[in-house]
Amino acid sequence: MKGKVPPRIYCIPATKAPIVAVFRRGPTNWSHLGRWDLAARRYEPGAWLGGRIFPRRSDLSPDGLFLSYFAHRPSSTWEHGEAYVAVSKLPWLTALHAFPTCGTWTRGYYFAEDEDCASPEDMKLPIPYRLRSIPVVQFATERRRGWEEAPDSPGRVPGDAWDQRRNARLQKRQPGGECLLGVESLGWPGGEFGVAQAVDGLRVGYWLEKDGELQLLDHLQWADWSREGHLLAATRDGKLQIWNLDGGGCPILFEEDLSLLEPDPAPAPAWARKW
Repeated sequence: MKGKVPPRIYCIPATKAPIVAVFRRGPTNWSHLGRWDLAARRYEPGAWLGGRIFPRRSDLSPDGLFLSYFAHRPSSTWEHGEAYVAVSKLPWLTALHAFPTCGTWTRGYYFAEDEDCASPEDMKLPIPYRLRSIPVVQFATERRRGWEEAPDSPGRVPGDAWDQRRNARLQKRQPGGECLLGVESLGWPGGEFGVAQAVDGLRVGYWLEKDGELQLLDHLQWADWSREGHLLAATRDGKLQIWNLDGGGCPILFEEDLSLLEPDPAPAPAWARKW
């Protein structure tokens, strides 16, 4: 590992299943997708793409089965062009539904369930979900998963169409517990390499508040709670972890080192090539 840049990792948990979509970027021109089964405590590697996936502009269906992802692949030769949105089965990228975008300006799409709130922009699929544009707001994916703006979070700057000119702070209470997990945006450096590991260009910092004490989690590049109240984490050196915060210390219940993976593209299995 000497001289290698650790992978950039971002995760999207399903809202109604113990499944997490894991996005891994690195080496530079490669993206990898994995399926993290929290119930079985198992990581399943999936597709590799010689291009870039924007995880903050992607989504996992509530049941953990389908992925909506935004990708940019300059070498692409298909009819949807080099910048496109596609729906696939986790952890594969074979497009079951796809359409081109206006380039990298698109915000991506998320899965919507509420039929009563269907809007003209919704895209119907042969599954019980619709595709709806992701709102232009910091931490849009986290907000759909129970995160709320912290009381001390600065408000949105008037006229800031892309919501980039503030350091938003969000927090989420531990399910069944007393801990508070927080995240803060630290700016947009315009890249995602080096020690800051800014996924989609957004540098973030996490912290944990427990028993009135604040613990900075600078070694994490992503974190969230499991439904059981365990802390799910992706470390800056490329590991997926599950922490048990009950009792003293933070014993690690699960660990998978994604920094050891190398690009190994393979065709999707038959079940991932059809609805």
